[in-house]
Amino acid sequence: MPIDSSTADNNNIKQIICIKWGTKYGADYANKLYGMVSRNITPPFRFVCFTDDTTDVRPEIECQELPPLDVTMPTNTLGKWPKSRLWGEKLGDLTGTVLFVDLDVIIVDSLDPFFEYGEPDDVILSYNPSNPLERLGQTSCFRFQVGSLVSLQEKFKADPQGIADEYRFEQRFVTRNAPGGVKLFPKAWVAHFRRKCRQPFPLNYIKEPKIPKGARIVIFPGDLYPTHAIEGRYNKNAANNAKDHLKRLTEPKNLKRPLRHLRHFILPVGWIEKYWKE
Repeated sequence: MPIDSSTADNNNIKQIICIKWGTKYGADYANKLYGMVSRNITPPFRFVCFTDDTTDVRPEIECQELPPLDVTMPTNTLGKWPKSRLWGEKLGDLTGTVLFVDLDVIIVDSLDPFFEYGEPDDVILSYNPSNPLERLGQTSCFRFQVGSLVSLQEKFKADPQGIADEYRFEQRFVTRNAPGGVKLFPKAWVAHFRRKCRQPFPLNYIKEPKIPKGARIVIFPGDLYPTHAIEGRYNKNAANNAKDHLKRLTEPKNLKRPLRHLRHFILPVGWIEKYWKE
């Protein structure tokens, strides 16, 4: 069970945070994330959701207002720049070490090691496999000390659009500019669904995506969400059966890159439903 925040000693408990703004993710995402956290952590812990809408959020979740940030967010960028709200000197009533986790992840093993790895003052990001030639972190899951990233927020506030244009993703900005540098969690702990879970062609037509060995969290960057994977869709517009997917191979855009289309098929993923629940 979570602890009573009014009597919390933030140096001795595990603190998990998430951020929910706008309408992209409903309360069910926060509720399921809390359920997964509570089943995969050794108490005591706090679970805090910074949000602009508490409607239907389960009562065990501590909802706090979105941290203030008076800037115009970048437009036409791929990174989730509203996470920059978390970099301020204050973060609600939290102090000490916090572990941020995206709403659309699947937790498949204990989170305890994320709090034991490295030194307490380290900024630790997940390993990002998108560009193997670049040492790049992933902020779908990362750990930091409240107030330790103020310099990042100040740089961002000075020129939000310029920073976004230069770095494209906020995770690249954090990786390259965090005070004292960043460390990375072990590669296996945070698995990228499209890159590490789905089967290679042609096995993707006969075997469902797998949980990689050593994974603790599965993340869903891009436009493939857990709901799509449960249905066996590569994205919201994709077919959810092999026959219809193969028929689309004759479409002009797919004829240009046929192997890419053939690879972009997944079977329904049963294990996501097992883990992704309140």
